[in-house]
Amino acid sequence: MANKLLSEMGLPKSIANVFTARNLLTARDVLSLTEFELMEVLDVGLAEVKSAVAQVSEIACPAYQTVSILLEQQIKNEYYSGHLPTHLKGLDEVLCGGIPFGVLTELVGPAGVGKTQFCMKLSLLASLPATFGGLDGRVIYIDVESKFSSRRIIEIGVNSFPELFRMEGMAQEMAGRILVLQPASLAEFTESLQQLKVSLLQHEVKLLVIDSMTALVSGELEQGPPKQHPLGWHISFIKSLAEFSRIPVVVTNQVRSQSRNEVSQYCFQAQSRDETIEGSATFDSHLVPALGIHWAHAVTIRLVLEANSGERFMKLAKSPISPPLVFPFNITSCGISLLSDTGVEMTGPQINTIRNQGNSDIINIHSTRF
Repeated sequence: MANKLLSEMGLPKSIANVFTARNLLTARDVLSLTEFELMEVLDVGLAEVKSAVAQVSEIACPAYQTVSILLEQQIKNEYYSGHLPTHLKGLDEVLCGGIPFGVLTELVGPAGVGKTQFCMKLSLLASLPATFGGLDGRVIYIDVESKFSSRRIIEIGVNSFPELFRMEGMAQEMAGRILVLQPASLAEFTESLQQLKVSLLQHEVKLLVIDSMTALVSGELEQGPPKQHPLGWHISFIKSLAEFSRIPVVVTNQVRSQSRNEVSQYCFQAQSRDETIEGSATFDSHLVPALGIHWAHAVTIRLVLEANSGERFMKLAKSPISPPLVFPFNITSCGISLLSDTGVEMTGPQINTIRNQGNSDIINIHSTRF
């Protein structure tokens, strides 16, 4: 509002003309000067200066808003932006409809826990006709690790929506709506991203999946340490893609080992360094999201998938509209399935820790700061 033009503020013409003549064109230009400086510049009396400054200040300052007004605006924005239902009842309820449009949603967890399964189910749901709860659109699936399985996604469709997929030619039609890209390097991925902005609109794309960013960055790190944050540009660009296209953007993130120093530095709940390290062993907090704090700030929704004692858990670790919750789940012929639609609220460091008992396929990149 500070850059609002004075000519648009309805000031008395006598004052507005003097402002213009003295090259004071915006609210910032006026409010950055004292009343006595304005008297000298404008060659007018104090009363006129005070009246003009008061009017400029009132227009330039944003109006106060009540919580009720903000809530109405939020509901209106959510209605127009929309969600991609996950068909996981408990998760959809706490997210007010599913994966939100226009922001980044992250799935983080160790290899084999179900991230790609979830992404394939979301891709199928986005391509479904609206009458079946889908978005009736196309999907761009960036498959970095060559884990996407066309056979598996058809299997999920047949078992989840048998009445639809048994129609002649429907399986081929649904599969034809999902475009899979497999970049071999970070440079190739970057080039693909720059071409996506136009494609998202031209091809009526309703979902973008990137599975996963971590593998691309890990490949680059093997060639030597980066001089700057390796994902700085990509974070900004992918966020802008989500906001520009108003579609859900889902990105997967792997895990890495956490050093003892990191545990003592970031586990704020503990009272001392010794308590921190001891507590970290209790919660298996030596596993952390591989892409680090820069990426964490960029995502709006973070779902942590973990395995412990033969069970799998999905934790809603970050959301602007829900408390931290955990849901037990398993993987079936229909894809991801919650074992309970009621999430258990979780507090303390447990919500951000990642357990992976029985799986050693973990990235180890201690020496690199993301």
